[in-house]
Amino acid sequence: RLVPAVAVGERAVHGWNPEGYAALLGVEYREAAKLSPAALAARLDRILANAERLVAALPEALMGWKPPQRDRTLRDLGFHLFRVGLAFADGMDMGTFPEGWLQERAPGDLSDGPAIARYGALVRGRLSGWFEGAGTREYARVIAVYYGPQSGHDLLERTTWHAAQHLRQLHALAAECGIAPPEPLPVADFEGLPLPASLW
Repeated sequence: RLVPAVAVGERAVHGWNPEGYAALLGVEYREAAKLSPAALAARLDRILANAERLVAALPEALMGWKPPQRDRTLRDLGFHLFRVGLAFADGMDMGTFPEGWLQERAPGDLSDGPAIARYGALVRGRLSGWFEGAGTREYARVIAVYYGPQSGHDLLERTTWHAAQHLRQLHALAAECGIAPPEPLPVADFEGLPLPASLW
């Protein structure tokens, strides 16, 4: 299992717990302001919509290509981006979020870009229904995520930036292959998200 942890001498903090890390290291911690759940949900949908259109435009001949930066084919990267979104709704409904969900490969019937894009449309529909039915208390609930307990709000933020990071990667790989994306990267939707500085 891949679980973040920080250890100092005999003491350790497991899981994603920045406040706990700061206390362990004896430094001050101030959490950055988070976007609201409604803002995150809208951004996640726009990120997934952009990915849907980009994946639909990828030539079938490239779907089995494994770029040197990732141990994942282009097909699996496209699928994974949408699975990240679906995993949020599944995790919130089940109260648990196993690591295995994010290690799934694209099923055999999702062999080309248009098929993966249709899967993406289904994921967006599922998320839209989930967000429509979710009350504000849903986002305060704590979910047993594989890297440590997370509130629904924290999990939604992580899901949104996780999907955004993979969308950045897909755009970079499309450019590397000489494919013009149907629309530009929605960089305005990345503002305020704790995205990694590095693309890979």
